[in-house]
Amino acid sequence: MDATGSTMSIDLNADLGEGFGRWLLTHDDALLDCVTSANVACGFHAGDPLTMRRVCESAAERGVAIGAQVSYHDLAGFGRRTMDVPAPELAAEVAYQIGALDLFARAAGTSVSYVKPHGALYNRCVHDTVQATAVVEGVRLAGGTPSVLGLPGSALHAAATHAGLPVVAEAFADRGYHPDGTLVPRTDPGALLDDPEHVVRRAVTLAREGELIANDGTTLRVRAGSLCVHGDTPGAAELARRVRVALADAGITVRAFA
Repeated sequence: MDATGSTMSIDLNADLGEGFGRWLLTHDDALLDCVTSANVACGFHAGDPLTMRRVCESAAERGVAIGAQVSYHDLAGFGRRTMDVPAPELAAEVAYQIGALDLFARAAGTSVSYVKPHGALYNRCVHDTVQATAVVEGVRLAGGTPSVLGLPGSALHAAATHAGLPVVAEAFADRGYHPDGTLVPRTDPGALLDDPEHVVRRAVTLAREGELIANDGTTLRVRAGSLCVHGDTPGAAELARRVRVALADAGITVRAFA
């Protein structure tokens, strides 16, 4: 129970559909058995129409919320290379990706309920107001009022709030943090935490205490509505399962925020 006497809860999300053609990366069905929200690749950093359709159908069958994981147009770099895309072009590309995924989500009897940038775009939108505003413009262009999932205090959340879109703060169980609350870049040591026991303990502490330890030992206060476990790491499905079990054992309800 929290200070108000209500039951603690948190969403558990993972990146899914990150295959392309015959290349498979994420264990989508196994992850969908564990998570409550699915960040589905929309074809720009990974994914293709058939993969998107399959993941949407599988998510709908399980009652898992579907989110559009939008990216720079960077298949070769898996969306992890920073690009200087003009704002109007980026907004159109974001809307395009959301619209494509929403078609398959609606065919499966549901819809895209939130949007989360991927990789370099996610990190760029923490501080870059121009790029963040372009992403939000793309979300609005696609229609509806989906939630925007991102780092708390980011330029993305500021732009989304200004545009009247709901925002959800996200924390990462398996990523390294700088003391300012930003993520350690994938190219740097300590970017990805590979000790399953540590990741599981960290997830419970994040959900229950709203705290995590940065790579330099600094204690960060992070009140998150959603907790991410990356789907492209080795053993991701088993790790997600262990995180969900540990959260339940700690008395924390795991449910979608959307």
